[in-house]
Amino acid sequence: MGLQIFTYAIHKAGVADDSAMELIAAAGKIDSDAKVTAIVTGSGAELDQVCNTLSECCSEILKIDHEALAYPNAELIRKLLVKILPDNAVFLAVHDTFGMDLAPGLSVKTESAFVADVVEFEGVDGSNLKIIRQEYSGMVSTHVTCDISTGAVLTCRPGSFQPDEVTGAGGRVIDKSGEFGDISVGRRFLEVVEAEIGDVDITKSEVLVSIGRGIEDEDNIEIAEDLAKAMGADISCSRPIVDAKWLEKARQVGTSGQTVKPKVYLALGISGSFQHLGGLKGSPFIIAVNKNPKAPIFQVADVGIIEDILEFVPELTEKIEEG
Repeated sequence: MGLQIFTYAIHKAGVADDSAMELIAAAGKIDSDAKVTAIVTGSGAELDQVCNTLSECCSEILKIDHEALAYPNAELIRKLLVKILPDNAVFLAVHDTFGMDLAPGLSVKTESAFVADVVEFEGVDGSNLKIIRQEYSGMVSTHVTCDISTGAVLTCRPGSFQPDEVTGAGGRVIDKSGEFGDISVGRRFLEVVEAEIGDVDITKSEVLVSIGRGIEDEDNIEIAEDLAKAMGADISCSRPIVDAKWLEKARQVGTSGQTVKPKVYLALGISGSFQHLGGLKGSPFIIAVNKNPKAPIFQVADVGIIEDILEFVPELTEKIEEG
């Protein structure tokens, strides 16, 4: 039997998250001939919308509809996956707070290999899967060989696998909802606390000028604001800027901040940690300016500029205003 790859699809209000398509693309990088099965959990009619979307790009969709799954509870979903996944399955989840909660325990329960924060696959050689991940905030790439003969649980960094790499499959939807008895667990969902929206809602911005540690001082934020004004953009930032209390939390992009979908994202002095990039959705055009040529942001940027932002930004603003 060929390789069986399963992905867990995150969704909201009947719309599959970008990561759902990215994981299917990642599965294709592992083995383009493998059978790919997406697992969709939740409650209500919105599941059908998600399943129909995913059926266009993977072999099979397993749907589990239960009111207890209205909010993705990693403890509960892990319990279901142990019953669903075959012994030699390769399981992919997104490397975010949910995936980091779900995956390590699942690998223990299924006695499978575990690798976190994967950014690339180099293919399968026999029972060995060749994987690339990153260390030291992306400054070093590590090449890992993972024995998948008894299965594997892997988390993939958001944005590392482009959905446009996914090809049509016409998969079938299989309803597994009635196959489980008691699926209760100790942990229960209480409520969603929406992120605070400040004077500008960056989740709706089409162009963002985002600043990171490279701005060096609070007084230097003014040069980024001047550039944003010239571009007709809004200002956003990475976590260190919020931690320093230089900008409000509502302007933070990342897994612990806002999720944004701009058309253009100008990253100034931002290293590009996975926590920050996890807040970028919709495949924006990324322009990165950083004086460190090894900054991880350059690996995902469409345009990379190795310059000191304190010197580069005022010159760019001047040219835009002249034009």
